[in-house]
Amino acid sequence: MEYLFKRRRILKTCITLSLLFATLVTIHKLKLVEEGAKGSLAFHNRIMHEWLQTDNSSSKSNIDGDSRTSEAVDLPPPRWDINESRCPENSALRRQPWFKHVDPRFHQFILHRHCRYFPLLLNHPEKCQGDIHLLIVVKSIIEQHDRRDAVRRTWGKEKEVDGKKIRTLFLLGTTSTGKDHWNLQRLIEQEDQIYGDILQWDFMDTFFNLTLKEVNFLKWFHIYCPNVEFIFKGDDDIFVNTENVLEFLAFKKEDPLVPSLFVGDIISRAVPIRNKQSKYFIPKELYDKPYPVYAGGGGFLMASPLAKRLFVASEGIQLYPIDDVFLGMCLKSVGVEPKLHPGFRTFGISKKKSSAMNKDPCFYKNLLVVHKLSSQELLKMWEVVHQEKINCGKKVYFSNKNL
Repeated sequence: MEYLFKRRRILKTCITLSLLFATLVTIHKLKLVEEGAKGSLAFHNRIMHEWLQTDNSSSKSNIDGDSRTSEAVDLPPPRWDINESRCPENSALRRQPWFKHVDPRFHQFILHRHCRYFPLLLNHPEKCQGDIHLLIVVKSIIEQHDRRDAVRRTWGKEKEVDGKKIRTLFLLGTTSTGKDHWNLQRLIEQEDQIYGDILQWDFMDTFFNLTLKEVNFLKWFHIYCPNVEFIFKGDDDIFVNTENVLEFLAFKKEDPLVPSLFVGDIISRAVPIRNKQSKYFIPKELYDKPYPVYAGGGGFLMASPLAKRLFVASEGIQLYPIDDVFLGMCLKSVGVEPKLHPGFRTFGISKKKSSAMNKDPCFYKNLLVVHKLSSQELLKMWEVVHQEKINCGKKVYFSNKNL
């Protein structure tokens, strides 16, 4: 019996040692795998970093000046890399003496303006696949479904003209967290499933956050749109004569300055508005000097190379609560002054609502952009302007001497 007990103890010891050895081997293998994964990840990150640089040459020069051609590497396409919605406030600003004097309406903007990029909830990178002549980008909010529908049926309709592709996107944020938030979000997702033309970011759609819509689009365009020639960007309550826009671009084709093209309804020598009742009120503590030259945000046209330069410039400029002024700051930073075009009427045709000019289809037929139309007005004016029987002749006046 004693012999059997000794034999069992020896057997148990051997089994224990075998298990211990197997465990050590397994741990060693896992470490090797982990180190290999880290090395692979480091290599991938290095490749991605080099790939996303503006100078993406296929050869590198060594110290002696000799060039060695590197082997081609199949790289995944770039993607939107922002996954965190949380934006903690910069509480240190509350202790600044000037902050106490700022109008309370601007407190949240100032405390959070260091957060400029947000996750994409709805994305359509396929809109920029292939060669796109004109990308139409429309600022909208979730509730304005009727305006988006009118744009899709009129000037924002995707088509191909003489081999030149036109694509359309709507830029949206989210609604405030209320009882209808989730219902509205489901509705916009269903709308996007039908039309496939909505870019939505996870920030709240407010007037101050229009600048977030600007910078997030510039980053999105920089990532996904290498083959777009021109961008038209405007609001969802404007009339755009797409044919006139295309004619203008064709006219500009041979212009050597076309890579820096930026045209619209230009505002010069403007200063911040101090009237607290105004939508565009800006306190002195936030900005206390004249504005740069800028284009009215209702609608403007720019070249793709300039948009990419503006993206780089925008990252070094503090966010400003008026989006078109912010873009003017970016334009000034890259040394481009936006050009006035008389066909852009982003402040309407006539300030008088009763003016016959506001309802004259011949004015719409000859202009490029007119602001402030309801969805029904847009549909009606589009139909009238595109009637073949419309005749917009020039008025000729004769003096008595000619009679």
